[in-house]
Amino acid sequence: MRIISGMYKGRRLQAPKKLPVRPTTDMSKEALFNIINNTYTFSQLTVLDLFAGTGNISYEFGSRGTKQITAVDAHYGCVGYIKKTAEELELPIQTIKSDVYAYLEKVKQQADLIFADPPYDFATEQFIKIAELVFQNELLLDDGVLIIEHSKHTDLSASPHFSHARKYGGSVFSFFEK
Repeated sequence: MRIISGMYKGRRLQAPKKLPVRPTTDMSKEALFNIINNTYTFSQLTVLDLFAGTGNISYEFGSRGTKQITAVDAHYGCVGYIKKTAEELELPIQTIKSDVYAYLEKVKQQADLIFADPPYDFATEQFIKIAELVFQNELLLDDGVLIIEHSKHTDLSASPHFSHARKYGGSVFSFFEK
């Protein structure tokens, strides 16, 4: 995995092979961050990274100057790897080991941008549940956005807060807004 831009541009990170992850591809990540860059100032964002896996997305935000990043994952090894890497790179990433759905039920802190990258084999209802919990619990700040990464075989456009989707190869980023 590679950090695409910012202070750690070009830095390669090698996650342990035993982690149950599917990191976002460089091509998809670059396209996503170009979209975000055209809308937000990274240094002013608060970010919540759900199903954080290796921390790929969190590191990219941190490298670009985001000061408040929370990475949530249920796997102990993933959370440990993110914490260790964030400390080594001196990135402001808070790690939380939790089931994402349980976390969304109890968290009160709002964010400008919430990114979720659940397993692609989730049922559509499981993806939609993420959006429901985010909006039901008012976890987005004004002008905030929820972005869910999923397979091109999953359609989330029926969700009431769905805004639009962008496709990159076999991946899709669905955007949700208030």
